[in-house]
Amino acid sequence: MADGHQSDLHSDQAQFKSMMEGTQEDWAIIAGHSKAFNKGLADRVLAHLRLLDGDYGGFPIDRLTHSLQSATLAHRDGMDEEYVVCALLHDIGDTLGSYNHPDIAAAILKPFVSETNHWMVANHGIFQGYYFFHHLGLDRDMREAYRDHPHFAHTARFCHRHDQNAFDPAYETMPLEAFEPMVQRLFAVPKNSIYLKALTDKTQAI
Repeated sequence: MADGHQSDLHSDQAQFKSMMEGTQEDWAIIAGHSKAFNKGLADRVLAHLRLLDGDYGGFPIDRLTHSLQSATLAHRDGMDEEYVVCALLHDIGDTLGSYNHPDIAAAILKPFVSETNHWMVANHGIFQGYYFFHHLGLDRDMREAYRDHPHFAHTARFCHRHDQNAFDPAYETMPLEAFEPMVQRLFAVPKNSIYLKALTDKTQAI
């Protein structure tokens, strides 16, 4: 019985030892697993965001509350859902990208958002520096290198209206539960991916 069970499990796995040996049948198996796994992406993102809970880093509020407050400000300012989720997740890289946290958030969001919002998230660290870099001996005008970029104003507005001012302990910040449906909808279907054609094919590959 045990041997039969192991055989059944193995039959649901690709049989190659290197990708050069892989067959269409092998990749159909992998694609099937990927399809199911990818459905849980939003849940995994939310779980990682929750790691910011209780992490103050010297700030007036913890990093999760800052993220929620940023999203709340954006939502109450009438920004669209994609933008609001970007505000929610803009600092999700703090746990693993201590020296490049915007890159982490931008990489997670890239397949699902517009180029404008992706650029905003990827560069918000430099633009946010306008408000505090001079206190650390850095150039607060570092963002001026991007003055002629088409997404400059969009990113500057995010940092001014929905990021640098999202550290108020007394502000009535919306809970994470209010944003979870938005995150689920955003991560349901990618817009940009090297795997996008395969995703829309009948086989629903990777």
